[in-house]
Amino acid sequence: MSNEKIAKVVLGTDGPLVGVQGFGAMGISEFYGETDEAGARATLDAALDVGVTLFDTADAYGQGANEEFLAPFVKAHRDEITLATKFALVRKADDPSYRGIANDRAYIRAAVERSLRRLDVDVIDLYYMHRRDPAVPFEESVGAMAELIREGKVKHLGLSEVTGAELREAHAVHPISALQSEWSLFSRDVEKSAVGAAADLGVALVPYSPLGRGFLTGAFTDASADLSGGDFRRFQPRFTGENAKRNADLLEPVRAIAEAHGASLGQIALAWVHQRSQEHGLTVVPIPGTRKAERVRENAAATRITLSPAELEQLEPIAGQVAGDRYPDMSSTSAARE
Repeated sequence: MSNEKIAKVVLGTDGPLVGVQGFGAMGISEFYGETDEAGARATLDAALDVGVTLFDTADAYGQGANEEFLAPFVKAHRDEITLATKFALVRKADDPSYRGIANDRAYIRAAVERSLRRLDVDVIDLYYMHRRDPAVPFEESVGAMAELIREGKVKHLGLSEVTGAELREAHAVHPISALQSEWSLFSRDVEKSAVGAAADLGVALVPYSPLGRGFLTGAFTDASADLSGGDFRRFQPRFTGENAKRNADLLEPVRAIAEAHGASLGQIALAWVHQRSQEHGLTVVPIPGTRKAERVRENAAATRITLSPAELEQLEPIAGQVAGDRYPDMSSTSAARE
């Protein structure tokens, strides 16, 4: 496989220069079954080797453990990487299933201090609001985030899972560099309003789960049968039962195109996400996650695959045919507020 490094792009109109593909670190700490620390550290190194510079975490991943895990890697390569983390998802140690949302000024100021300490850095390059509480006006939440920039604790601001109208409203309070939302062959609700708003405002799109949490790679066909008990995909509606069976059939055109390119299914799924940049006129930097160094190199090679108009047309109907929601509870997603 080629050792060629991926290209670089500017994240938004005023953001940092980053590799055109980033790395989502969520699965290193939890969610996807048993973890392997040595393998995860080798994977981070491999990502940097192929030109990945945007590394994405959150205070909610492992309830802080993910940030702590990344700290030594960040320290060793601080001048080479763009560090992104997120706040707003509140969890409880005694209730693993609990998810709250906090967007108030006091919480934000406390959260950034915790993240700075766990990551062992003086400044966070890109600080996201992980989920939005509509009861808290952007004047308070984004205003508080802007204070962190003025204080030198944060360099750039991002939002996750907001609608187009919300992105415009927030951007009016302070410029937003990046919008992170799920975007893949299986999940295209972000296109309803957020993509257009991002293009108009010069905000970059950072798609999470661009590989459909592994389903688009063909790595599993039914989460309840194929994945371990600690894997949260076992509780996502589209990956189990009859939904999984129906959705597995949707991979046939992806498989055919992959064969024509001598590529993997995952590379075709990533190539499709990257070409959204041309389709919608905005910067797109997907952040696939993996625990395997060889998979990082495979994902990077996808940035050099170009799908033809005919191939894109074959892939176009897939998302509209997917059975099941992205989460058991969609209330905190932008789709619920459209």
